Amino acid sequence: MKQTLLVELLTEELPPKVLSKLGDAFAAAMLQGLTQRSLADADANAVAYASPRRLAVSITGVHAVAADKQIREKVLPLSVALDKEGQPTAPLTKKLAALSLTAGRESITLSELERASDGKAESFYFSYTAKGESLAAGLQATLEESIAKLPIPKLMTYQRPDGETVQFVRPVHGLMALLDETLIPVSLLGLQSSRTTLGHRFLSKKTALSMPSASHYADLLREEGRVIASFAERKEKIRQDLKAKAGNDQILMPESLLDEVTALVEWPVVYECHFDAEFLSVPQECLILTMQTNQKYFALTDAQGKLRSRFLIVSNIETGDPQHIIGGNERVVRPRLSDAKFFFEQDKKKALIDRLSGLGNVVYHNKLGSQAQRNERVVALAVAIASALDANTEQAKRAAQLSKADLLTDMVGEFPELQGIMGTYYARHDGEADEVATAIGEHYQPRFAGDALPSTRTGTVVAMADKLETLVGIWGIGLAPSGDKDPFALRRHALGIIRMLMEQRLPLSISHLLTQAAQQFAGNAHFSDPVADAKNFVYDRLRGQLRERGYAQDAIEAVVAPMPDRLDDIIERLDAVKAFAALPEAQSLAAANKRITNILKKNEGVQGEVQPGLLAEAAEQRLYGAMTETRIAVDKAFANGDFTATLKALANLRDDVDAFFNDVMVMAEDAALRENRLALLQSLHAMMNRVADISRLAA
Repeated sequence: MKQTLLVELLTEELPPKVLSKLGDAFAAAMLQGLTQRSLADADANAVAYASPRRLAVSITGVHAVAADKQIREKVLPLSVALDKEGQPTAPLTKKLAALSLTAGRESITLSELERASDGKAESFYFSYTAKGESLAAGLQATLEESIAKLPIPKLMTYQRPDGETVQFVRPVHGLMALLDETLIPVSLLGLQSSRTTLGHRFLSKKTALSMPSASHYADLLREEGRVIASFAERKEKIRQDLKAKAGNDQILMPESLLDEVTALVEWPVVYECHFDAEFLSVPQECLILTMQTNQKYFALTDAQGKLRSRFLIVSNIETGDPQHIIGGNERVVRPRLSDAKFFFEQDKKKALIDRLSGLGNVVYHNKLGSQAQRNERVVALAVAIASALDANTEQAKRAAQLSKADLLTDMVGEFPELQGIMGTYYARHDGEADEVATAIGEHYQPRFAGDALPSTRTGTVVAMADKLETLVGIWGIGLAPSGDKDPFALRRHALGIIRMLMEQRLPLSISHLLTQAAQQFAGNAHFSDPVADAKNFVYDRLRGQLRERGYAQDAIEAVVAPMPDRLDDIIERLDAVKAFAALPEAQSLAAANKRITNILKKNEGVQGEVQPGLLAEAAEQRLYGAMTETRIAVDKAFANGDFTATLKALANLRDDVDAFFNDVMVMAEDAALRENRLALLQSLHAMMNRVADISRLAA
C-alpha cells in the first residue's frame, strides 16, 4: 500500500544563505535513496520543507516493505565449479555457503543450480526470491547517506547531553519519522525518532506539537505552531506582502535578499518604517546597499526610481501593536545611514585626481605590479582604442586615469560593490566632464550576464581597455581559467569584450586589440605573450554567446571557425548563413566546398591566376564563365554589406560545380592543367567563403 513518509530534522538556526539549497538537497537525496531501495515508487513525489530551524521532506508513494525480488545470480563457470570427476570444488562449496546466507536458506544443493551458457562457456546459476527491505532499515541507511551528501559549507562539531560527539551544520534537537500515522524507529546524530516537533519560538500555541500523521505536517505547523514550513510558500508570501505594503512605490527586491530574508523568518510579517529625509542627500545607491547588506531591509523608490524615505522590513513576530518593532528598526538603521553620509561628505573633500598617487600603494597582483601601473596600461589602451574609433581621446584618457581612484575612498572601502558608482558621483562633484564621470561608472559594464553595456562612447572605450588589460595580463602570468576555476572572471571579461564589439558594432580587430594589450606588459619578466591562446578563448566564448541567442551549431561554426577578426557584422553573417542553408542548392554547394577545401589542403601553396586558355574541358570552361558572371553580383552584394544576397548568388553555381567534379580530373598528369584547375578551385573557394565557411553546413 502506498503511503506518505515524513522526515524532519529539528535544528538550531541554520545558515540563511544556504538554507534553500540544503532543503532541496535533503529532499532529493531522501527520494533518491528510497527509490533505489524500492521503498518509493518511481513516480513518487517529494516536497521539501526548510525553515530557520528545520529541514524536512514529505514523500508520497512510499511502502512499509519493499516488494520481494526474483534474483538470478551467476555462481561459477562449470570449469571452476566442478573437478575432473564432476564433483563440487572448494570454490563452489564456499560460494554456495555465501549464497545461502544471502537467500536466507540453511543450505543450497548442487541439484538446485541451473546450467546455462553465457555465450562463452557454461556456468551455474541460482535463482531465489529476495525478501524486500523494511522501511525502518532502508530509511535508516537513506538518512545517513542523505545528510552525508548535503552541501554543508562547514560542519559544526558538538556534544549531545549524553556526551556523544556528533557533526552537522548546526546542532540537531529532534528527529521525526512518520509513515502516515505510524512512527518509524530510526536514529540519527544521537537522536531517536519521535512524533513531536516545535513550533515558533514565541508565537506557537503549544510548547510541543505532536504530529498525528505525516499528511498533517504543514497544516499543523501553520495553525498550531505558527510556522510556514515550505521555503517556497514563505518566500511567495513575503513577496506578495511586500508588494501590498509598497503601494504605488517600486520595491527593490533582489532575489538573493528575498532568499536570505525567507531563511531568517518562520512566520513573516511585513512592517513599514521610515528614516530622516536628510539622508536622501547621500547617493541613493549607498543608502540602498547599506539597508540591504547590513539590515536586510527592502528599499522603496518612486515611479521615476528616486529613493523614498520609507522602507519595509520582514519581521518574525506578528503583533497588534508593532510600534516597538518599527521604532527599534528605525533606530538601528539611523547610525548606518549616518555612517554612509559621513563617508560621502569626507570623500568629497579630496578630488579623485588627487588620489591617483595612492594607487601606487595598492597591489594589483604581485606579478603585475600596483594599481597605478595597471592604471597606466589601461590609459594607454583607452587612448589607442579611442583613436581607432575616432572618439575623444582626451576624455578617454581622463576617464581611464580616474577609473580606479574611488578604490581609495572611504565609501568604496566600506562597500566595494559601489566602485565605479561612487567614482561617477565624486567626478561630478569635482567638476569633471559629464562624459568622463559617466564613463568611470560604466567602465565596469557589463558586470554580469545580461547587464547593460556602456551608454557612452567614452565608457565603452575605457570598459574595453579595462577588460583587455585584465584578460591578457592575468592570462599572461599563467592564470588562465581551468575547469570551473576562474577567480579573475576572465570568462566574464571576454564576454564583455564580445558583446561590446558585436552589439555596439565596433569596427575593431580582435587580433589587434589583444596584441595592443600584450604590448603594455613589455619588460615584465613574469609575462608570456598569451595572444594566440586568449584569441581562441574569446572565440570559444563567442560560440557560447551565439548558442544562447538560438543560432544553430553548424551556422555558428560556419561563421566562427574562420575566426573573423571583426565582430560588428557577425549577426548579419549568421542570418545570411541561415537563409542560405534553407536554399535547395545549399547542401550540394556545401559538400562541394568541403571537397574543394580538402583538395586545397593537400595542395597548399597553389599560386597564380586562372589562365582561360588552359581550360581544356567544357565543364571547367562553363564553371569559369559562371564564376565570372556571378562574381559581379557577389562583389556588389558583399560591398553593400548584404551578406544574404552574397550567399544566395552562389546558388547559381550549383549545376556548374557539380558538372565540374563529374567531368573534370583536377589532378591531371599535365602540370600546367593541374595547376590551372587548382587555381580555379582556389578562386571559387575564396568567393564561396567570403561570408562564412559554408563547408560547415555539409551534412
